[in-house]
Amino acid sequence: MVHLIKLSVGIRDVDHLRAAQRDRALSDPPLRHRTRHMPKRRDELLDGGSIYWVIAGMVQCRQALLDIQSDHYEDGSTATALVLDPALVLVQPRPLKAFQGWRYLNRNEAPPDLGDPGEAGSDLPPSLRLALRELCLL
Repeated sequence: MVHLIKLSVGIRDVDHLRAAQRDRALSDPPLRHRTRHMPKRRDELLDGGSIYWVIAGMVQCRQALLDIQSDHYEDGSTATALVLDPALVLVQPRPLKAFQGWRYLNRNEAPPDLGDPGEAGSDLPPSLRLALRELCLL
């Protein structure tokens, strides 16, 4: 199993990503992210892999990859659709420098999911939880 990591361009925080994806899934199902290149490690990705989203310079959440399909952009050019589970799973935030496109992320390098619902701060909005973690208060 392997994962992908990708910058979420134009997204302010996890709540903004959630809202943008909800709108996209309603207007043009299934929920997917289009990218130019087909991953060569497709089978490994679909064996339990996720896409980890970098938002505002921090890896903040992930989504399970359900399928990877050939697709096309609105202008008719070739694309690949990463079909996503709509559930966003918060992960322990980790800073990451900007990069282009997507990258593979080995299982042992992926940030762990945040703990169970009883964890301190789990009832706070993601943006507040992130700010408190940056201040080492959570």
